[in-house]
Amino acid sequence: MRLPGRLGPLRSTPLAARPPARVRAGPAAGRRASARGRLGGTMAEEAKRLAACAAVDKHVQNNQVLGIGSGSTIVHAVHRLAERVKEENLTIVCIPTSFQARQLILQNGLTLSDLDRHPELDVAIDGADEVDSDLNLIKGGGGCLTQEKIVAGYAKCFIVIADYRKKSESLGDQWKKGIPIEVIPMAYVPVTRALTKNFGGAAELRMAVSKAGPVVTDNGNFILDWKFDKVHEWSEVNTAIKMIPGVVETGLFIDMAEVVYFGMEDGSVSVREKQPR
Repeated sequence: MRLPGRLGPLRSTPLAARPPARVRAGPAAGRRASARGRLGGTMAEEAKRLAACAAVDKHVQNNQVLGIGSGSTIVHAVHRLAERVKEENLTIVCIPTSFQARQLILQNGLTLSDLDRHPELDVAIDGADEVDSDLNLIKGGGGCLTQEKIVAGYAKCFIVIADYRKKSESLGDQWKKGIPIEVIPMAYVPVTRALTKNFGGAAELRMAVSKAGPVVTDNGNFILDWKFDKVHEWSEVNTAIKMIPGVVETGLFIDMAEVVYFGMEDGSVSVREKQPR
């Protein structure tokens, strides 16, 4: 499990004043797309499928315990995983990160388990809303950030899959909906005030689309979307936010991903790996 480092003085830099980040991209790799993905004909959907297949083919082996993430890209990963299990007679145990992931596992005939029976995972595979050049992530657009971070944190290796739209140099370049923060319902107002007072920007309670009222997570909590107006020292800010009473977890995944697979517009797969510090 990864533990946060020591919290030092918080520093932030205005967006316009920050020098360009270094892009640490690995060599492009992957298959050329000869047909559209099974879930749709768009370029982005095919890019998701390519990234998912590349990651599953590279990192999944027999007799593993796998963490299964949530969101639209992970659907392709589960489909490819189910194909390999059937074709190669693999023994794989799957740990879900959400109700959606649990249903995907069952619908594809895979073995479902939990952290009670398998407290350590070999690999966790999940998507992301944005990935910067240092492999820091914003996750939680689908509201599953807490269980996603738990499963990723107890995996020996955390692999991220995404399409070309999620590839950034700095957090906030592409993703404009803010950083999701899961909060205890009774505390959402004081947490909102604390976020804007301490870190600037604006925090909004995420409202549901097909029901009246706010989005409620699988854990029974609310989500605040914090739209920051500065580039921060993300490790320090992440730790500081988690110290606010009422905060359950943040959608900042700092120093957790080992490698990210991006499906690109030209049908290739770009690999961005964690660099030694």
